[in-house]
Amino acid sequence: QVNAIVASIQKHVSKELKDKPWNIEGNDNGEWVLMDYVNVVAHVFQSQTRAFYDLESLWGDAVVTQIEE
Repeated sequence: QVNAIVASIQKHVSKELKDKPWNIEGNDNGEWVLMDYVNVVAHVFQSQTRAFYDLESLWGDAVVTQIEE
């Protein structure tokens, strides 16, 4: 599922913004993929990996932007 979500993000960003990620890391493990678009970084996790790393706590003081589809 993680790789499918990453592919979908790439497709939508490419189509809507004509942009490609500067770097993508983690495609090979399918648990956590980081997509770096320079100004925006997307993390796509499996639920257990997200719970383990708990990035929300690490970045607790950051502005949260919810993106609904």
